[in-house]
Amino acid sequence: MRSPVMLIVATAAFFPTYALQLPFKFPFFSRSVAQEPLLISEPPVAETTVPNRIAIIGAGAAGSSAAFWISKAKERFGLDVEVDVYDKNSYVGGRSTTVFPYGDDSLAPVELGGSVFVKVNKILWRAVSEFGLELEDWRGDSGDDAVMGIWDGHEFLLTTGGGSLLGNWLDKIKILWRYGYKAPTKTQELVDTMASKILRLYEPNTPVWQNATSLLSELEWADVTAQTTAEYLDLHGVDRRFSRELVEAATRVNYGQDVDQIHALEGMVSLSATGASSVKGGNWQIFENFIAASEARLYLNTTVTAVSRFSASGSWMVQSTAFKEPRLYRAVILAAPYDQTDISFSTKVPVVPVQKRPYVHLHVTLLSTSSPTANASYFNLGHGHKAPSSVLTTYDGVRQRGHPEPEFNSLTYHGHVLTKDGTKRVNAEGAEEWVVKIFSKQRLDDEWLRGMFDGKLGWVLRKEWDAYPVLPPTVEFPPIKLADGLYYVNAFEPVISTMETETLAARNVVDLLMREQYDAGLCKPHLTEEGEAARVPDEDFVYGWDC
Repeated sequence: MRSPVMLIVATAAFFPTYALQLPFKFPFFSRSVAQEPLLISEPPVAETTVPNRIAIIGAGAAGSSAAFWISKAKERFGLDVEVDVYDKNSYVGGRSTTVFPYGDDSLAPVELGGSVFVKVNKILWRAVSEFGLELEDWRGDSGDDAVMGIWDGHEFLLTTGGGSLLGNWLDKIKILWRYGYKAPTKTQELVDTMASKILRLYEPNTPVWQNATSLLSELEWADVTAQTTAEYLDLHGVDRRFSRELVEAATRVNYGQDVDQIHALEGMVSLSATGASSVKGGNWQIFENFIAASEARLYLNTTVTAVSRFSASGSWMVQSTAFKEPRLYRAVILAAPYDQTDISFSTKVPVVPVQKRPYVHLHVTLLSTSSPTANASYFNLGHGHKAPSSVLTTYDGVRQRGHPEPEFNSLTYHGHVLTKDGTKRVNAEGAEEWVVKIFSKQRLDDEWLRGMFDGKLGWVLRKEWDAYPVLPPTVEFPPIKLADGLYYVNAFEPVISTMETETLAARNVVDLLMREQYDAGLCKPHLTEEGEAARVPDEDFVYGWDC
């Protein structure tokens, strides 16, 4: 479906940490080669002196990219630094992971976690190019025929799509008729302003921030995170129906939160940018390549239980299930949500406290069905009408009309079940099947699924995630530096939670660590001689990748 500029498209990757996506083009989950553990030989464990070594706890987007940024600093400054990466999972990628329908690895994989990103996500986009990976349309083979509907629990408030040029113009008319001209154009203006400020984080003079508050002040975002998305759009004169219906459809699918709950910066991120893509075979390949290129030691299936330091100038000790004795480090990077690690921190100088932050507990249901659309009668549609292929939801039916809350956040068809060579798989009855992904707050049982898909169920897989933080308005954020030599990447997640911003936050932490611990940095400063024109980077410049 070709969405007009006014049909704001979600970026799942500026994304959730892994924000997933949005109203009019709808991504969701895939993987083609198996996501295998990287096997690393075990080093000696008996140590008595402080080694020149850094520990990274977590091998998702943040941890894997942190290892990669350290390797870049080592190369540019000639540093001899070892890096160990620990992760409790059996694979690299964290919440970016794929599964095979029916558990059959001859079939094309499906994304289970962080799904899409866009060209403005410069670090991930550059990684795809540098590592020789291939992008694909997140919609599978549904392409331009996708139809989107916004469901309030009782009726569809808006439907768009259908693929034809006429359909595209009808979409514009529907939007203008329901919301007026100002709502979509003003919202797009606000999104564009936000995106232009984010681009500063890729420039040669990008700030290195000690805390999120200072960065928000520099980017003039402090007031944006201090109010809800609803308040922010109301203040700018955006039609309330537009924000409570269309914008809320984006925040619910991307972050599982309503516009009167989620702060405005993340609300704008939900609406940011067109051209969403994913890596063929799975986005996790980016993060596996980060680890491989870094030459770090990787310890999978490993739980870190304690991090301690008993003198102000001594080594950090990391206790894990990988070794009998604690392993010593000059610095430690925590690249996982603090509350979810259950790590015991013991130090002579107290670690800066991190307040407990709740996460949205998301139920993901992946399935295959031979029903080409969901059950129209569930949506109170008359005989002969078809349900949209992407159903997004709003809470406004509860607010305004007392309807029951929708039973799911989103329900989306993601094209056919395919073999790896692109052939459509048929089931035992000779029927084609489609991949469907559903996000919900509660578990959807088999009876509910059979009713939704006319009893035509094939493969079903359920997964529960603590997918992204609860993101209410705030002006206070976790500390990035917990102690001398102890850094926290996910301190940035309450600001923006996407795959891309995890790699940005990791880059900032590595830059900060290198300056403080090694009198170095990620890039050497570029000194301009007298009379020399200031260097103007081209539009493809990405600080960290480039210097």
